[in-house]
Amino acid sequence: MIPLLDLIEELHARKAKRVAVQLPEGLKPRTAMLACSLRAEGFDVLICGDACWGACDLALNALADADVLVHIGHTPVTPHERVIYVPFQQDIDPDVLSLAVPALAGCPKVGVVTTIQHAHQTMEMVGWLNEHDVTAVAGAGSARTPQAGQVLGCTYAAAKLADADVYLFVGTGIFHAIGVSVATGKPTFALDPYGEGGVQQVSADRLLRKRFVQIEKAKSAKNFGILLSSKSGQCRRDLAKRMERLSPNAAIILISEVSEMQLRNLGFDAYVNTACPRLALDDQNRFPVPVLSPVEFEIVQGLRLWDDYTIDEIE
Repeated sequence: MIPLLDLIEELHARKAKRVAVQLPEGLKPRTAMLACSLRAEGFDVLICGDACWGACDLALNALADADVLVHIGHTPVTPHERVIYVPFQQDIDPDVLSLAVPALAGCPKVGVVTTIQHAHQTMEMVGWLNEHDVTAVAGAGSARTPQAGQVLGCTYAAAKLADADVYLFVGTGIFHAIGVSVATGKPTFALDPYGEGGVQQVSADRLLRKRFVQIEKAKSAKNFGILLSSKSGQCRRDLAKRMERLSPNAAIILISEVSEMQLRNLGFDAYVNTACPRLALDDQNRFPVPVLSPVEFEIVQGLRLWDDYTIDEIE
């Protein structure tokens, strides 16, 4: 659901005439409808057609031709006075939580986490579970995830703030649930709110085994490319500089889109990713050589033990 009337009121309040619109990949099919609706209200509309991976990937270059950038789908990661964030919300039936009750029965404290499309119902889910004899809590919001219980692929602050004994991720897929498991070190269950996947306890073992293989491969690398993102919410310059100092055979690479072809053409034996933390976890199979997280690079350099492994997060 895109609250179009609220958006139009906000645009009029800002006296905006030229409006740039950016939608993430999953919502791009709605672009034509949104553009036509805004044009019907008298706005000059510019569509941002490049790939967009989240609120960390704002099309700020579009502001050269627009008064305001409307970013659909997410809460703010990098607040900007000329950007309007319009979170995408999808309601779920809280009764679907009944699927998780048997798995959670007897747990001292259950932390509820979810993604932005369901985060407006986090406290409703917490209340439902408490009413059905499951002691549930939600962690407070953070700078990158302002809603209670909200997690991103790059930060699990809300999960850690809940300080629970067990976690329940409500959403599709298991990537975020595995991230919660690694970030907290606690048992984590994933519940598909549409009932298709049911509820399952996730395991990070397979992911960690894959990461161990990449770390071992990288130990034979003669040089390292340090990937520094040019995207607004992924650019971690200080971290990139710190990684560069760990090896005399490292160089920083400023890059927007990290692709198999780009990494192959650049020709480094291995890369250290300071851009979106999901790149190394989600896309390693696409890359020709190891793409390490900063923590993994520290392990390669002998500065950290495998037992001290943590998931990369952007605070």
